[in-house]
Amino acid sequence: MAHYNVPTDRGADWLFELFGFGPEYRHTTNHTTFSAELHVCCLREVKEGGMVYVTSRLPDFDEKRFHFCQEPYHEDGRLSATGEGPGLHIGLNGPRVAPMPESVIAAVRAVHRAHQVLPWPARAGCTIMTRRGVDTPGRSFAAVAVPQAVRSRS
Repeated sequence: MAHYNVPTDRGADWLFELFGFGPEYRHTTNHTTFSAELHVCCLREVKEGGMVYVTSRLPDFDEKRFHFCQEPYHEDGRLSATGEGPGLHIGLNGPRVAPMPESVIAAVRAVHRAHQVLPWPARAGCTIMTRRGVDTPGRSFAAVAVPQAVRSRS
């Protein structure tokens, strides 16, 4: 799994740095980010030492949350995995979800605007479920999905 999680995590780090969430952000603002959930789909094998590159996308956001997606590709251009999740902006005094400062919102808004011309990622927002969970009344774990509040409104 690490061959898929590490590239998606690094892709998220790169995207978050565009927002202003670099290494010093926590120390200078007493805030940080937290991935509330991460959904990784392994599509093609990545062998140890294999080279991948990662594209990152921001389908949606609000003042406290952002929906991020990554797609690691093999060096030959084949999609190897997808990763997505809701990120939260956290104030460390609580800790609790807190609004992002205006400078960060402006950067997030600029990235989001640039990404609006891209098609919705094919696997984004997929539900995780077992067939048995759907067919069996009373199953409490039948589905887990990215919350509607962080899905694209378009």
